[in-house]
Amino acid sequence: MTAASPSSGIAARRPVLRDGILHADLCIIGAGSGGLSVAAGAVQMGASVVLIEKHLMGGDCLNTGCVPSKALLAAAHAAHAQRDSGQFGISNHEPVVDFAKVHQHVHGVIAAIAPHDSVERFESLGVTVIQAQASFSGPAEVQAGSHRIRARRFVVATGSTAAIPPVPGLGDIPYLTNETIFGLTEKPDHLLVLGGGPIGIEMAQAFRRLGARVTLVERAAILPRDEPEAVTILRDTLIREGITLHEGIEVVAARNAGTGVELELRGNAGTVLVQGSHLLVAAGRKPNTAGLGLEAAGIAVTPRGITVDQRLRSSNRRVFAIGDVSGGPQFTHIAGYHAGIVIRNALFGLPAKVDYAALPWVTYADPELAHVGLTEAAAREAGHDVSTLLQPLAGNDRAQAERATEGLAKIILGPRGRVLGATILAPRAGEMIGVWGLAIQQKMKIGAIASMIAPYPTMSEISKRAAGSFYTPSLFSARTRRLVGLLQRWLP
Repeated sequence: MTAASPSSGIAARRPVLRDGILHADLCIIGAGSGGLSVAAGAVQMGASVVLIEKHLMGGDCLNTGCVPSKALLAAAHAAHAQRDSGQFGISNHEPVVDFAKVHQHVHGVIAAIAPHDSVERFESLGVTVIQAQASFSGPAEVQAGSHRIRARRFVVATGSTAAIPPVPGLGDIPYLTNETIFGLTEKPDHLLVLGGGPIGIEMAQAFRRLGARVTLVERAAILPRDEPEAVTILRDTLIREGITLHEGIEVVAARNAGTGVELELRGNAGTVLVQGSHLLVAAGRKPNTAGLGLEAAGIAVTPRGITVDQRLRSSNRRVFAIGDVSGGPQFTHIAGYHAGIVIRNALFGLPAKVDYAALPWVTYADPELAHVGLTEAAAREAGHDVSTLLQPLAGNDRAQAERATEGLAKIILGPRGRVLGATILAPRAGEMIGVWGLAIQQKMKIGAIASMIAPYPTMSEISKRAAGSFYTPSLFSARTRRLVGLLQRWLP
């Protein structure tokens, strides 16, 4: 997630202590993926850097987000492979899940990655790391524990935390969030999941595959930002695996029920009561801005986060905000992208600006649902003259060989075949979406993908096949047949 150690033998510039105040070129608040990327990049480019973190180095991504969730998903995939092997002629059986060892696996992965994000590593790079709560005491000064820091530029990279919806009674019962669910050492008997976004979907499928009963509740529809054709297929997969879905229904009360919890749901069909042993709240995120003293620094903030311009500058031009706290898309890779924008602005004075035209996101279910650019609905709303290409995964030979044919590729095109967006639902779709991001970023037309040579047999051939279908009506038309017939008479 961060830059490599410098190969040069030149010592890094260090912040200077004068009159009890630490002076630096750059002061970063928050050591999550975005803050670490800025710190590593800036110090290796010659800036003196102070990095402040009040909790865990690596932030949400390493400790309670991307890393543990993907480790848990890997365990769930292994369990499901045993359960699903019969279709390959291999004796299948219900896996025996030792959840304490699953917990060890998850935290072993965190421990393996943690040294890369550690205080020791960043101190070795030349960063001054302070482990304390940071708060602005003025427009150009921060207080962190006993330290006063003044810097030419500041970066707020404090991330976000789970948002808790205002459900009556929710505050009176035990519930889990992404910050606590990976601490479980015993498998839940029946996990209730509140929220049908990526986190809710991923955790619902993972715990179901690890042997828990799972009920998911969503007030609208699951994954509302994704293409409906892909969501329909994924929904059917979740239901087939035994997850109970309640969509388009409101949670009106939460209460204790024996040793577990109960949710009261209300929808068009009336009231429904669902009980479970555990409750996971995965109903969105809220930015971490409390306690930062933003008013003292003249930094404008809303419930969505710190208000920034396209250069990620706050209303105090000395202060940048990146990642989840900046009120934009909430993805780890966006925090890393923001880090590059800030480095160009803060260190080199270049007017680099954010551009989300090729923004990718992935829901790491099985199959994975990956998207980049505009959806069909968003493209039409933006006024584009839209055409679409739809390619089912069942037409892919590798998918047939692996008995993984439930999926598709959907490509959104503007005038003259310009690529505006793409969705892939397939195993490892997150590894396949990048080519479409490049096409959007470089303003390519569909012919660039159609003409590439894709290795056979791979799932990624679905992209080339989808692109090639753009030309099918003209290539195999009556006009083409007449032209070929004519040419065959004259060609030697």
